[in-house]
Amino acid sequence: MLVNIERWLEPSTHGKALVDLLFRLLTSLIFMVGGLGHFGQHQMMLDRMKESPWAGTVNMIGDPSILLWLSGFAFVVAGTTLALGWMTRASALILFVTLVPVTITTHLVPDPSHVGPLFKNIAILGALLLIWARGPGALALDGGIER
Repeated sequence: MLVNIERWLEPSTHGKALVDLLFRLLTSLIFMVGGLGHFGQHQMMLDRMKESPWAGTVNMIGDPSILLWLSGFAFVVAGTTLALGWMTRASALILFVTLVPVTITTHLVPDPSHVGPLFKNIAILGALLLIWARGPGALALDGGIER
């Protein structure tokens, strides 16, 4: 009986193609919007970084303002290419590598109010790994309109 329920719930081929597209789009939106925030809310984000227990580590890596500009650029560009399904695996890896230090320095703090955002980012990291492993799916520029 449970097997029948699973079969009944399986989407059609066209439904799966639509889910591939929506998965990339919905995952990429947080990067495009958040990356633009790195530019539009630059000073506010710098102030938050200064309050982080990781501020010293960030300063050792480089100028926090430049790092914020670079991460914003990576988020917007790779988020856009991820949404389009172009250079999908590279985009997912760029976003993953950029999101890890951002997550550590922003959300891995003793403040309990950051638990939700921390695990949101962990879930997004999982989505990026899935996209990297499986590729763009259907309706992507990497593989044509239908795969």
